[in-house]
Amino acid sequence: MIDLTLAEIAAAVHGTLVVGTSGATPEDRISGESQTDSREVAPGQIFFARRGEETDGHRFVPQAVAAGAALIVGERETDDTVPQIIVADTTDALGALATEVVRRVRAAGQLRIVGITGSNGKTTTKNLVAAMAERVGPSVASAKSFNNEVGGPLTMLRVEDETRTLVAEMGASAEGEIARLTAMAPPHIGVVLTVGLAHAGEFGGIETTFRTKSEMVRDLPEDAVAVLNRDDAYVSRMGELTNARVRWFGRHPEADVRASDIDSDASGTRFTLHIDGASLPVTFRVLGEHHVTNALAAAAVGSELGLAPADIVEALEGATRAARWRMEVMGGRDGVTIINDAYNASPDSMSAGLRTLAQIGKPEGRTVAVLGAMSELGEYAIEEHLRIGLQAVRLRISELVVVGAEARNLHISAINEGSWDGESVFFAEQDEAFEYLERTLRPNDTVLVKSSNAAGLRFLGDRLGEAFA
Repeated sequence: MIDLTLAEIAAAVHGTLVVGTSGATPEDRISGESQTDSREVAPGQIFFARRGEETDGHRFVPQAVAAGAALIVGERETDDTVPQIIVADTTDALGALATEVVRRVRAAGQLRIVGITGSNGKTTTKNLVAAMAERVGPSVASAKSFNNEVGGPLTMLRVEDETRTLVAEMGASAEGEIARLTAMAPPHIGVVLTVGLAHAGEFGGIETTFRTKSEMVRDLPEDAVAVLNRDDAYVSRMGELTNARVRWFGRHPEADVRASDIDSDASGTRFTLHIDGASLPVTFRVLGEHHVTNALAAAAVGSELGLAPADIVEALEGATRAARWRMEVMGGRDGVTIINDAYNASPDSMSAGLRTLAQIGKPEGRTVAVLGAMSELGEYAIEEHLRIGLQAVRLRISELVVVGAEARNLHISAINEGSWDGESVFFAEQDEAFEYLERTLRPNDTVLVKSSNAAGLRFLGDRLGEAFA
């Protein structure tokens, strides 16, 4: 974070500074990062004591102080002997401080902000853009999937005076949340990847998802850039909703940044990148043809950041995986390949994962899909699980292993399809599924493990990866 006095921080968060017996003065300065988890606090940092759904951060103030916190921001005063700023709402205060820090650095004229949203692909695209931004100068990018009202500000508060690019993943579970994040860090470049059924249960339908994702570009000024997916029918409509210059990406022949000659296998995807008048071959080692869309979006941003086409290709080819638990290739013993893609799952990404599995399976081995539930689909849950089960059959996946009661409709759909006879099995618990797979997997099998994060199959994927390492 940039260097600020206690008085300046208190003013930014609309709070009351309490120095107590700490010996501090309003002019004392702090530049440490901010944390909302006391276990992550390091000396000199700020601890925001948030009230969550399951616990109250104020309970952990002593642990934060013991870890070296230099300032506590909370909603009530504690007995701890460090400076405290008392606010009406800690989460609002976190966002307010992030807004002020970004405003100050942006006012100096060097910082460029890239905002990325979409139903699928945000984290992968963010990681690719971050790799390109590093070639321009010091950059800050969202850690993990920090993309909500807490993770977004925590990322923004890592910005320093010398930061040249802030790459902010911006997610939402309701209308207005992306707008709130873009107000904290107004993007120079706003990226929208896809509009799909991810979180449809929370949004209430695809049109609400469309309106929510379009918040990324609705308020962009004329001197900003909207980077939009020409292949997505809903995202394409956003070109009419923004005052910014539009940069299209996709496979569509009218896209400004385009891919052709796409060829995928278990080692990744090869394609020709058409950008800024150049056509260059790319060997993209991130598994799954659907990730070409994310690569094109990142390439468009890289171009807007000033990178030459050759540098963009070099950055893309330097990526080895999308992110932890996202199409992560593991295993290897007896030729068994484990693809752990169980950090998140929507109908679109589940479908893409199955297509990739069918495409890259070895002729001498089987394709095995280990699937768990897709969360947050609301009224679409039954229909979409049934559809994915049917798709596994029609793609001729060799075996479907369904794990968890919430995913049972995947199994029901598959066994009801007449072309199958016993190729789908169901297990209520991960341990049962692991024991079955460890016993039945054959040499040269290719295994996809995929579910929403809440289903926890990423841990099953890790166990299988270790068992067949």
